[in-house]
Amino acid sequence: MSDDARLAEQRIDGETLVEGGFLELRRDRVLLPDGKEATREYIVHPGAVAVIPLLDDGRLVMVRQYRYPIGRSIIEFPAGKLDAGETTIECARRELREETGYSAREWAFACEIHNAAAYSSESIWIYFARGLVAGAQKLDEGEFVEVLTLSEAELDALAAGSGLPDVKTRIGLHWLQRWRAGAWPLQWRSDEAAGAET
Repeated sequence: MSDDARLAEQRIDGETLVEGGFLELRRDRVLLPDGKEATREYIVHPGAVAVIPLLDDGRLVMVRQYRYPIGRSIIEFPAGKLDAGETTIECARRELREETGYSAREWAFACEIHNAAAYSSESIWIYFARGLVAGAQKLDEGEFVEVLTLSEAELDALAAGSGLPDVKTRIGLHWLQRWRAGAWPLQWRSDEAAGAET
């Protein structure tokens, strides 16, 4: 971290090029470490949460949905963007319920990732959920999500080919495998305790 100061770029000024429903496209003028100027175009994103839901038998609750920018349906861990004023654990609970119908008795935070740091401010916080209790999906209007369950081996087989292109899901699978191997510990909290910590 000590190299941050000598590598940092300082914002001089900037403008919003496009402001959408929840995304903003910006162009900033920056001062580089060598004193020269450059421009940076990037997307401002409110952040998101992804959930790795574990059934008692070890299978994973997944979702399949159509992603318009890439023109295909893909399998992913349940996820969604943060609403204004929402904590990451609140978002995780909400997205799990909305997309899959499940709620969880226990939660564990894994990590924060930046899936496109070169051109987006988006962070994705990854949580594990277990002690799942089934319920009804509560999808947003215009949202179409299919729920499915896969074993870790089935998900790994998809990742070995071209069947798992989603970055947060690949990283979530890696975390799952490292945790199950005993390499990356998780600190599990009851749903109530997890909520109280945020």
